[in-house]
Amino acid sequence: MSSSLLTLPKAELHIHIEGSLEPEMMFALAQRNGLSLPYDSVEAVRAAYQFENLQSFLDLYYAGAQVLQTEQDFYDLTWAYLQKCAAQSVRHTEIFFDPQTHTDRGIPFPVVLNGITQALRDGRERLGVSSGLILCFLRHLSAEAAMATLEAALPYGDHFLAVGLDSSEMGHPPAKFQAVFDRARAEGLLTVAHAGEEGPPEYIWEALRLLKVSRIDHGVRCVEDPALVDFLVEHQIPLTVCPLSNVKLCVFDQIAHHNLKHLLDLGLCVTVNSDDPAYFGGYMAENMAAITNALPLTSQDLVTLAQNSFKAAFLSDDQRQGFLEEIAQAAAVT
Repeated sequence: MSSSLLTLPKAELHIHIEGSLEPEMMFALAQRNGLSLPYDSVEAVRAAYQFENLQSFLDLYYAGAQVLQTEQDFYDLTWAYLQKCAAQSVRHTEIFFDPQTHTDRGIPFPVVLNGITQALRDGRERLGVSSGLILCFLRHLSAEAAMATLEAALPYGDHFLAVGLDSSEMGHPPAKFQAVFDRARAEGLLTVAHAGEEGPPEYIWEALRLLKVSRIDHGVRCVEDPALVDFLVEHQIPLTVCPLSNVKLCVFDQIAHHNLKHLLDLGLCVTVNSDDPAYFGGYMAENMAAITNALPLTSQDLVTLAQNSFKAAFLSDDQRQGFLEEIAQAAAVT
C-alpha cells in the first residue's frame, strides 16, 4: 500500500482543543502564568498518561487545563494544533472546546473564545486550514449548568456552528440534555454528541432521537445493536471514531482488535480522528499509521475514510466537492 495514501487530504471532526495540550506547553504556560504543577518534569507528566478508563484520563485532563489563563494561552494552544494539521494534510478541522472547564474556574467566556477564534482565523489565512468551532457541554455537570452556558454563549453564536456533549459518559445519558439541545437547535445550531464509547447503544439512540444529532462522536458500540447499525447505515450518520484514544482508554485492548475495519465493511460512514492527541499518543498521522499497520485496510478503505471525513463535515456543498475532487486527484497518482 502506498504511503502517499496516508497523506490524502482529510478533515478532523473529533478533536478537543484542550486535549492537544502537550506537556511541554503545559509547563511553559504554567511558568508564564506563575502556576505550579503536581509534576516536576515533562517526563513525569507523560508517565502519568496510563489510563484505566475515561474518568482516570479526565482527572488529568482537567488538571492540565488549569494552566490556560489568557487569550494568548488559548491562541498558542490552538495555533500549535493547527500547525500539526497543516503538516499532516488535515485541510479542515472542526474543533471542540469546553467553556465550562474554564468559566467554572473564573476565566471569562470571551477570553477563551477570542484566543481560539483568532488562531482559527490565522490558520485559515496563513496555513490554509479551514475550520469550525463546536461548543461542548460537560455531561457530568447539570443540565441547568449546560443551559446557562448556552445562554451565555448565544451572543457569540456566529463564532461556532454546533453544540456537542462530552466528558464522563456513564451515568449521564443524552436524555439529560434534551432541553438544552432543543434550545440550541432553535437558535439554528447543529448538534453532535459523544455516545457509544463507554456507554451502551441506547445512548446512541437517545442522541439520535432526543438530541437529533448530525453525527455520533465515537459510536463504536453500535455493533451491539443490529437495528441501530441498520439505521446508521441507512441514514449515513457519521461516526467520528478515535482509534488511539479507544486503546488508551481501554475500549479496545490493542489497535489490532479495533472494530474500525468491521464498521467500514458494514457500510457505516466512519471517520478517523485524534480526540485528545497530546494524551493518547498521536494526531491524525499517528492514528492513520496505527490503523494501517494493525488492521487489514485496503487502499480503497483509506480513500473512503478520507472521503467520509469531508462528507461528514459541516461544509457547504461547494467546499465539500472541492475537497473530494482533491482526494480523487491525489488517489489517482498513488
